[in-house]
Amino acid sequence: METTKPSLELLRSLSDEHVLRTLMRERRATRAEIAAATGLSKPTISESVKRLSASGAVVDTGERTTGRGRVGTYYALPASGRALVASLASTGVVAEAVDVYGEIVARATAPGADELHGAAQEVADGPFRLAVVSAADPVDRHTGRLVALPDAPLELGALDVPAALAPLVDGPITVDNDVNWAARAEPLRDFAYLFLGEGLGCAVVSDGEVRRGHTGVAGEIAHVVTVGPDGAAMRFTDVFGALGLRRARSTAIDVPKLLASDAHETLAGAVAGVLSAIVALADPEVVVVGGPWGRAWLEPIAHAFAQAPRHVPLRPATVGDELVAARATALEQLRDAVVSAATQR
Repeated sequence: METTKPSLELLRSLSDEHVLRTLMRERRATRAEIAAATGLSKPTISESVKRLSASGAVVDTGERTTGRGRVGTYYALPASGRALVASLASTGVVAEAVDVYGEIVARATAPGADELHGAAQEVADGPFRLAVVSAADPVDRHTGRLVALPDAPLELGALDVPAALAPLVDGPITVDNDVNWAARAEPLRDFAYLFLGEGLGCAVVSDGEVRRGHTGVAGEIAHVVTVGPDGAAMRFTDVFGALGLRRARSTAIDVPKLLASDAHETLAGAVAGVLSAIVALADPEVVVVGGPWGRAWLEPIAHAFAQAPRHVPLRPATVGDELVAARATALEQLRDAVVSAATQR
């Protein structure tokens, strides 16, 4: 079979990408340093730097090497735009501007989800190239709007996140719920992530991908039927109402009150019932447990779950911060955007 050789244009594009990604990691480098970092020849790197300099994709910093030997010129990226990373929760909004080096260059907070646009505008320095948003509510995977499900505890409403950010963002706006982002931060490929806090959530990760469901609300476990006080069958969310562990006039769980309660056995049994349903349907290798009271009560939960006919190991979340994965996704998308724009000129 005849082998098709890559075109000269493709080879140039690949070498240009190597140069750009090296400068994203190192911030500045000489052609010799780039050649050493990439394994490409010095002539190849020199031609690539010449092309990228001519198009404005890299710039001469004006700095030169010192000492013995040939003087080298340092090259760097020009201003490459920023990505917006935002979190929406009951405690308010966090907005961060992230640059191509992965640095958080600006950060703002606001007390309510409806202030997302204002918080994002506060950290903007011109239009963002893209945005990645984590929301403590279900998210419609097709529109990026928040979904107001029955008994939702955090009351963020059906906020249209893409519409709120569109005036500030030139590129794509990626929105997902916080439990899915927290799951993406874990170094596993086949598992379920159970979040137990003021709200209740679950993410299912299979072959390294979060399974979001047809509309995006897969993993909403609050309405899973489990065992409640005195062995009664009831929805998971209703167990906390029956035990008096909700915040006043809300379906949100009163976490301090729960942690101080003596309902360990009842709640562990309710969680074990939910875990049995997750294992039966998703077949995970392991279940990662996160959230303020999930981690605190991991031992009694694991003991109750071990009595189930089908069970898998439980382990505590290793990261616990959904913005870790959101920032990583934003950085990856930002770097890809910079490379794409530079190599297609």
